[in-house]
Amino acid sequence: MPETTVKVDTTTRDTLQGLAAAEGLSVKAYLAKVAGEKEQERALQTATAAFRRAISAPGVMDAFDAEFGGLPPASHNTSRAA
Repeated sequence: MPETTVKVDTTTRDTLQGLAAAEGLSVKAYLAKVAGEKEQERALQTATAAFRRAISAPGVMDAFDAEFGGLPPASHNTSRAA
C-alpha cells in the first residue's frame, strides 16, 4: 500500500509515540487503529440516529407492543452485601 507523510508538531508526535508505545504498537499501527475506531464510532452514531428516527415515527412503538407484547417490566435488585 502506498504511504504518505504527515507533518505534526513535536508535542503531538511525542504524544502519539507515547500512546502507541503504551499499546505496544508503532505510531503507524496506532494511527491505523485509531482511524478504524473513529470510523466505527461514526457508523454507530449514524445507525443510532436512524434508529431513533425510526422508533419516533407515529405508531411504531404501538405496533411493536402489539406484535411482541411490549417490554418486560424493569426489575430492580436492591439487595446489598453485608
